[in-house]
Amino acid sequence: MTSPTETPAGYRSGFASIVGRPNVGKSTLTNALVGAKVAVTSSRPQTTRHAIRGIVHRADSQLVLVDTPGLHKPRTLLGERLNDVVRATWAEVDVIVVCLPASDAIGRGDRFLVNELARIRRTPKLAVATKSDLAGPEALAGHLVAVHELGIAAGVDWAEIVPVSAVRNEQVGLLADLLAAQLPEGPALYPEGELTDEPETTLVAELIREAALEGVRDELPHSIAVVVEEMGLRPGRQAGRPLLDVHANLFIERSSQKPIVIGTGGARLKEIGTTARKQIEALLGTPVYLDLHVKVAKDWQRDPRQLRRLGF
Repeated sequence: MTSPTETPAGYRSGFASIVGRPNVGKSTLTNALVGAKVAVTSSRPQTTRHAIRGIVHRADSQLVLVDTPGLHKPRTLLGERLNDVVRATWAEVDVIVVCLPASDAIGRGDRFLVNELARIRRTPKLAVATKSDLAGPEALAGHLVAVHELGIAAGVDWAEIVPVSAVRNEQVGLLADLLAAQLPEGPALYPEGELTDEPETTLVAELIREAALEGVRDELPHSIAVVVEEMGLRPGRQAGRPLLDVHANLFIERSSQKPIVIGTGGARLKEIGTTARKQIEALLGTPVYLDLHVKVAKDWQRDPRQLRRLGF
């Protein structure tokens, strides 16, 4: 890690929380700022279940991004715990990034979120109009006005309002500049080149869950959890030909959901495994053997004991 004696004069470091209602592009924005995939992305709401940290290394600063679950009205114990994660994160960061997608009108969920944030007086807040590529110039201008008015109504004085398209990498660099300017002066918090502080097993489990989320029924993704039971290099391999063995369980809540995940003749599970394996190999730079099993953890989203077992 960079020591204080090596830190350039005026160097800044700190934490930024990326918040918003579900499915507004928080994880996509996190990955774009980091320049690598550290957070699971999906078209499904409530995909993020952990506060994922992504690290942005710059010549003048180090920005640690905390991508949080979407704040929402909870219907399960899991939902309550995800909201607790969000609020706990707000209290610990140096700046808060509020994602308000340009593709959608400001709604009840946005107003609820910004009113909640108004209680945090001293932490600067930036409003980001995510998905700006999905709105024409006139619609985008109207959206930025609406974001400004939302801040006034809630008593939040936006430090900046900036439109960003993470998919097209438009204004991502500008946003990084604006966030870095809000950080306190201090040395780097993580070594150069480190992109996340998430354990590899957690990242691998999230990649498997992301692969499982695509192509299943709308109601099923919230019932899916993944636990990596064992992960390690296979012994006895020739030098220069490593193979990483990953054994993971994919948990669902009811036996009736098994056929949805496994598919006819195991085709769906095989597709999940192939997709996840490629992502894991890209992340870790090592050939992977992935062993996946589907198991039932009855009503785990509402069961405190099951939630602890699954890491929540």
